[in-house]
Amino acid sequence: MRRRRFVALLGSAATWPIVGRAQQPAIPVIGCLNSAAAAPIAHLLAAFRRGLGETGYIEGQNVEIEYRLAEGQYDRLPALATELVNRRVSVIAVGGGTVSALAAKAATATIPIVFISDSDPVKIGLVTSINLPGGNATGIHQLTAGLEAKRVGLLHELVPSATAIAVLVNPTYSDAEAQIKEVQDAARTLGLQLHILKASSDSDFDPAFATVIEQRAGALLVASDPFIFSRRTAIVALAARHSVPTVYQFRECATIGGLMSYGTRIADSYHQVGVYTGRILRGAKPADLPVVQSTNFEFVINLKTARSLGMTISPTLVAQADEVIE
Repeated sequence: MRRRRFVALLGSAATWPIVGRAQQPAIPVIGCLNSAAAAPIAHLLAAFRRGLGETGYIEGQNVEIEYRLAEGQYDRLPALATELVNRRVSVIAVGGGTVSALAAKAATATIPIVFISDSDPVKIGLVTSINLPGGNATGIHQLTAGLEAKRVGLLHELVPSATAIAVLVNPTYSDAEAQIKEVQDAARTLGLQLHILKASSDSDFDPAFATVIEQRAGALLVASDPFIFSRRTAIVALAARHSVPTVYQFRECATIGGLMSYGTRIADSYHQVGVYTGRILRGAKPADLPVVQSTNFEFVINLKTARSLGMTISPTLVAQADEVIE
């Protein structure tokens, strides 16, 4: 009897390691949804991972990240968001503007979402309030889409002799109509004629700049849009080729040769998404994490580009700049 009991115990013990392994906590998986392609936002994804690392989560060590990137094709975002929901990720970290945030919100009412939104997140239904978001989403209000009037004013100050300006906008972006209206109102206030140029694919950029020349627009404003931002190298090159004074939304454009930029630091927003994502993995609820509103704006002037355009920027305008690239 004792021998049979001993053998039975050995048989039971053989299952112990398996049970132990089954009880080990699974590594959490983050879904990363973005409207852009990987290469143009590599530094932003790095900022996201830095923020995540500050909460103790390192990709490949104690957390996995599933990337779903729409590569500028906004109509792909709903399906990509659904893929992450079906993957049962722990959190969906969203970048690439309002359009990505809305796609994530439409895909799930239960999985936590950390977003970056250009538009007021309360008005578009992402959260119920800034301080107490409620529901399953929180994030950053980037404020980029509400700065077009300020950029028009800077452009007018830069080229006061221009009686007509152009704006390059992506008509497929969810904030496009609001952007156009804001630029129209600002141009009307300053007595400027406005030409609206639309671009939603790479093939649209050359004709858009040709129109700038044909319409004799004295300057160009590039509207805030994730797709257009991801094509910043090509757009900056076209502005240089056609000698068009241009203002952009983010400093990344000015640092590669764009004339001016005015906006928030987008890398800071991605960093904050990483921090919030890590806090949620550690047990925080999105409903209790207030939406962070961007309040740090920076104005960058590239004097090297100004000289190449044969322009002299007034000392008054230079004095307003937070950064001057020599």
